[in-house]
Amino acid sequence: MTGPIIQGDSKGSSGSGKKIDTILPSSPLYLHPSDSPALSLTQIKFDGDNYELWADAIRNGLDAKNKLAFVQGTVARPETLPGEEETLEAVAWRQCNAMVKAWLRNAIEIRLHSSITFSGTVPEIWKELKERFSAGNAPRVHQLKAELNECKQGKDQSVIDYYTRLKSIWDELGNYSKTPNCTCGAATFFTKEREEEKVHQFLMGLDMVKYGHIHSNLLMEDDVTSLSRAYALVLREERHKAVTKGKEEVIEAAMAVQTTVGNTGDEQEEVKPPRCTFCKKPWHTEDKCFVKHGYPSRGRGRGRRGGRGQGRGGGRGNDYQSANAASTSDGDGQRNDLTTE
Repeated sequence: MTGPIIQGDSKGSSGSGKKIDTILPSSPLYLHPSDSPALSLTQIKFDGDNYELWADAIRNGLDAKNKLAFVQGTVARPETLPGEEETLEAVAWRQCNAMVKAWLRNAIEIRLHSSITFSGTVPEIWKELKERFSAGNAPRVHQLKAELNECKQGKDQSVIDYYTRLKSIWDELGNYSKTPNCTCGAATFFTKEREEEKVHQFLMGLDMVKYGHIHSNLLMEDDVTSLSRAYALVLREERHKAVTKGKEEVIEAAMAVQTTVGNTGDEQEEVKPPRCTFCKKPWHTEDKCFVKHGYPSRGRGRGRRGGRGQGRGGGRGNDYQSANAASTSDGDGQRNDLTTE
């Protein structure tokens, strides 16, 4: 049979067939086995101030479940005469109505439940919500356009976040401004003009320090009606800058390390060498002064005959041991800090 009900045969063990009625899956009265009252149609919770955004999300969820007709009121409730048993359509309508009411309740914040009546039918509840919480078109449109005019890309804000904010405003404005239905081509022109306006709004809010050259290049083109292309170019430039910035940071870090090493070397060069208090010469101290204590047997290591390594004092450099012996035999109180070893 036609309509939301289909008839089928059910054969028992005796082989006798029995007619049963089943709701068609394509009917709004059909409930899928996975449907339950605990289902959430959207992650957006209605808080009393976001009705337009929430209502659009609910309509989308109900449309996916083939239950949008319930909030639109286009599915009439089948009448059941007093004393008669409910038909299959009446039972299905009642179950679907209860299911959609549960889905609406799940999408509304708990603090608002006491102020909303869920005892009526879905169309009645939907109408009440719209009358109570839907703002007038003119004030809301004015507010959205003011937000659109002030929407600018922040200093540290990414292009994705900036575009997402713009897109949410455009989508809500689109709910109040509908494209006219016609066959003369005016709708296409109207849509193209709106797209071009979005491109200009997107470019005007960009950070001119980072994307000023792309802004100028796009405005120089004859056709600036492609919002997707403008967004793609700016996003590509943002990623390129991120890669370039990473390389610059690596170079700066390397230069900082090099500068630190250079400064350390300079400091080491500026350190004054030790100076002997006996002979007044640098690079040794008095306790290791050859002039005072005598030179080793090989002199200063120049290897010349007679050697300058003999040093001052006439032959004290010939033998390190003799120098020590001479100092000891003098007995005049001179220091003898060096031993034979």
